[in-house]
Amino acid sequence: MTTALETVSCARTPSPVEPLPHQLLAVLGQHRMATTGQLHDLLRPDAARQTVSAPLNKLRRDNLVDYTVLPRSHRSRAWYLTGDGARLVRDFPALRGRPPYPITSATAASLKTPHTLTVLRTHLAFVTDARRRGDEHGHLDWTPEVSHPLSDGERIITDAVMHYTLIGDGQRTKLRAFVEVDRTTMSSERLAAKLIEYARLWSYEPQPAGRRRSRQPIVPGANWLRWYPVFPRVLVVLTAATRYVLDHRISDLQAMVAQHPLVGTLARQVPLGAAILDDLELQGPTGDVWVPLTGGEPRPWTQL
Repeated sequence: MTTALETVSCARTPSPVEPLPHQLLAVLGQHRMATTGQLHDLLRPDAARQTVSAPLNKLRRDNLVDYTVLPRSHRSRAWYLTGDGARLVRDFPALRGRPPYPITSATAASLKTPHTLTVLRTHLAFVTDARRRGDEHGHLDWTPEVSHPLSDGERIITDAVMHYTLIGDGQRTKLRAFVEVDRTTMSSERLAAKLIEYARLWSYEPQPAGRRRSRQPIVPGANWLRWYPVFPRVLVVLTAATRYVLDHRISDLQAMVAQHPLVGTLARQVPLGAAILDDLELQGPTGDVWVPLTGGEPRPWTQL
């Protein structure tokens, strides 16, 4: 029999599971924007769609989120944080240090939707596959728009950094990846040149500036060791063109690996692969859909 004291004590015990409205705000803070369907698939795939749309509408009435209607989509909504929402999530533990980048209007949101939603679509392919396999990869294990410094004051901004934990045979294997999502909006040559930037990041070692004393001494070694114990693999996901066009873009990526000495050195140390987004969604990222940029037969991303 439960006593009154036990009832009060249990009522005051915080739940270990974050409430859905909190999760919705965190996802929008992390990913910048998401459709109602994407939020449903990411957070409550086994529940009715109303489970997600009702709290979204409540958050909108509280002026924490807003939406833009996607063109040619039967009035599908893409949600984003308002200025008030961005200021609120800034203090969420999982998002500390993440620039808020609030979207100021539906017009501004509409300019960001194609690329932002495609990057999230790629994330969902990994989330769905992880659930099926029993691996660990959740809504906050994918961080879009991550910037890293290069030499000469330049920076590389990767479309997303992915954290993924493989579970099997009593072992937990932690994997990381830089993910580039190509919607064929840039030339194939510019896409392939992005591999040079990753090679520069891999090889970049900052040098001490003169003899000035610094409170933050430079640790010898590559700069990426500040964030990663192992350099993340580089995954390129292609979409928005015919398979003929996308296959040629993959060939151009392979040519860059073969011809550029620094990229070739990177490829001998770091797994590099490319895949077509439709294949990821149909077969899953652990299917034989990734073309190694060093050559060879398609394979899972975990075996590049």
